[in-house]
Amino acid sequence: MLIGICSDTHDHVEHINKAVAKFKEHNVSRVIHAGDYCSPFTIPLFNGLKLDGIFGNNDGDKFLLMKKFDEIGATLHGDFYSFEEEKLKFAVYHGTYPEITESLENCEKYDVVISGHTHQAKVGAAGDTITINPGSVNGFDQDPLIALFDTDTKQVRFIELTD
Repeated sequence: MLIGICSDTHDHVEHINKAVAKFKEHNVSRVIHAGDYCSPFTIPLFNGLKLDGIFGNNDGDKFLLMKKFDEIGATLHGDFYSFEEEKLKFAVYHGTYPEITESLENCEKYDVVISGHTHQAKVGAAGDTITINPGSVNGFDQDPLIALFDTDTKQVRFIELTD
């Protein structure tokens, strides 16, 4: 199964549209957004994807964000989300507090920990836990990126949104 991962869209409509197109092109089964949409007006751009998200530290009107998620059949889980897919346990946290991110990565409860916040793409490991930061769809500090995670191979691939 292929899971799309993104974070830190920060209202960048052009890059969000490119991210959605890439997710559809790669036929992802679901998309995980690790927060910082910022404004609710961007959420309908994700329509047509099986989207699960969490809040980031720059998300403004949380009630309207939840409403916009609901309108497209997506789910906004709050500040933290854990789920199981293909016998892998996932944790999703924006990353606002690095100590919490590190605790999730090192607690040995999750197979995959997804975070954002830093705008820096990174794949790592903490023991047997795979750690993924997809970078920023907005592209603040580097090229705008999304990530794809293959649950069979446990490989992560970054895709640039510049083309």
